[in-house]
Amino acid sequence: MTKIMLPFIRSDLAQFTAYKPHPSSDTAESVPGQFDRLDTNESPYDLPPELKEKLAWTYQQVIETNRYPDGGHETLKDAIAQYVNESAAISLYTAANISVGNGSDELIRSLLIATCLGGEGSILVANPTFSMYGILAQTLGIPVVAVGRNEANFEIDLKAAQAAIEQTQNPPIRVVFVVHPNSPTANSLTAAELAWLRSLSEHILVVIDEAYFEFSQTTLIGELAQRPNWVILRTFSKAFRLAALRVGYCVAHPEAIAILEKVRLPYNLPSFSIAAALVALQNRTLLLESISQTLSERAKLIEILSQQPELQITPSAANFIYLRLKPNSFNSPDAALKTFHQKLRTLGIIVRHISGGLRITVGTIEENARTVNRVQAVLANLEF
Repeated sequence: MTKIMLPFIRSDLAQFTAYKPHPSSDTAESVPGQFDRLDTNESPYDLPPELKEKLAWTYQQVIETNRYPDGGHETLKDAIAQYVNESAAISLYTAANISVGNGSDELIRSLLIATCLGGEGSILVANPTFSMYGILAQTLGIPVVAVGRNEANFEIDLKAAQAAIEQTQNPPIRVVFVVHPNSPTANSLTAAELAWLRSLSEHILVVIDEAYFEFSQTTLIGELAQRPNWVILRTFSKAFRLAALRVGYCVAHPEAIAILEKVRLPYNLPSFSIAAALVALQNRTLLLESISQTLSERAKLIEILSQQPELQITPSAANFIYLRLKPNSFNSPDAALKTFHQKLRTLGIIVRHISGGLRITVGTIEENARTVNRVQAVLANLEF
């Protein structure tokens, strides 16, 4: 097709690349069983058949497809608040502390619109981290200030971060994004990082993404009542097995939630997604039983792969591991890593090649056994 110019499009969008969640749209890779899809940190377990049957009944008998969904999400927000309180052993939060989004991505975008749009602010990220913070900011014309991390343990370069906040003007930094634990590196926030976040001015919004909370069992929810400039993000896409339904939520001070409701799109969550999230919460004991197996398998993967002299694996508090090739093991580590990634793919395992390492989702027992065998087979034939 002939390429045409679209003079009505913002000039800066030409330099952006569309986000592609999966490595390819090849039909073969979308067929379950042909590839071990360990690149997006989803749960390896589908919903149990009895819950799918319940949702099918709900779709047939309850949901009216000619009607808009519940635009206020009150029932779902009540259920989320109950779960948040239960998971943190507190009783602080109600529906007024909850906003629900079409995945966490929508909530991130709403937070950016509410804080930085119109040249009022920029954001701070510490790379490597979840890429959508920067991508969404850039698509909105919001400047992104990036600092690095310690190469050994991936702790944020706090001196650089503080300097960026003090020196960045026109516009100043309005939002700091962190993931707890971080993706792709799987490390939780340290005491030093937490102390720095607590020290930030109330004029800066601190967004703490707890997408992997159910695996880390470490949360900062208890601090929100004293910190109205903090927002915590969570998702149903990981431990709750609802990646296909796109349900995220955030917990924050009621006044911050009220602002998010102003910029939220109406009817942003389909009726079926709302129903699925409610069913997941009602059956959370059943769904979260798989966490212990994931953690056990994660420990097994780290133990076995750490015995490979060519690999460097950092501790993980999430449902994935992050491994790098030791620089002194290869003449060209970057080229070796690229080859490593491609050969794993050829053998039928899709993992994420990102920021100088490979992020591998913890799968089923069978998938993890294949992961170990394939990693060892590839390493045995890599050029040193």
